Amino acid sequence: MVQLIMSILLFLVIFFGLAFILNMLLRRTWLMACLYPFIVLIIVDDLSTVAYFTDLTGSFSIAFTKLMEITPVDIIILSSGFIGTIVSGIVIKLLRKSGYQMF
Repeated sequence: MVQLIMSILLFLVIFFGLAFILNMLLRRTWLMACLYPFIVLIIVDDLSTVAYFTDLTGSFSIAFTKLMEITPVDIIILSSGFIGTIVSGIVIKLLRKSGYQMF
């Protein structure tokens, strides 16, 4: 149970930070939230990134098969990362509305 809570917090904080930095540098508020499903596929499958360029359809079919085999605990942990990207977008929008110009 402790590992689950720590994993949830870790994914939330890591993806909040990554999305916040990416939003600051590229000034695209929801870019990381749109890229997150692809990041989840890369996390879940056991394929190398090169396989997506050499055999696109086969790699995606393997990745989606592996995605259907994940446990509810994994879904909770990965969902917390997605929540982190959403919260990051909301924070960036609020900061920009308040007058802060990030890069």
